[in-house]
Amino acid sequence: MIAKMTPEELKARCKQFSLRVMRLVRALPDDRVSNTIANQLVRSGTSVAANYRAACLAKSPADFAYKAGIAVEESDESALWMELLIEDNILPAKQVESLLQEANELTAIFCASIKTSRQNNR
Repeated sequence: MIAKMTPEELKARCKQFSLRVMRLVRALPDDRVSNTIANQLVRSGTSVAANYRAACLAKSPADFAYKAGIAVEESDESALWMELLIEDNILPAKQVESLLQEANELTAIFCASIKTSRQNNR
């Protein structure tokens, strides 16, 4: 079960996720494949926080669902890039796993938030 947190707490968690992604990207080797993944990961990873903040400023429940939906896509995309880093042995799994877990947890939280928002506005 996902613990209830305030929007401010989730904003802070998303911001920390973005910072952790940025640090992970800095640890990648400087080669063609890693640079491509780095660019994608830093975009999707930092977009999570930006899109959740935008969702918090939504003008309607539908607007919230739309913007939180983008955060779902970005956190899930971030998870994909991290899985590739692990599966191609670009970074040790141990270095990536906790951040990958956070990406998956954020995805689940955003999905639950959207579902709750839709149920509350029926």
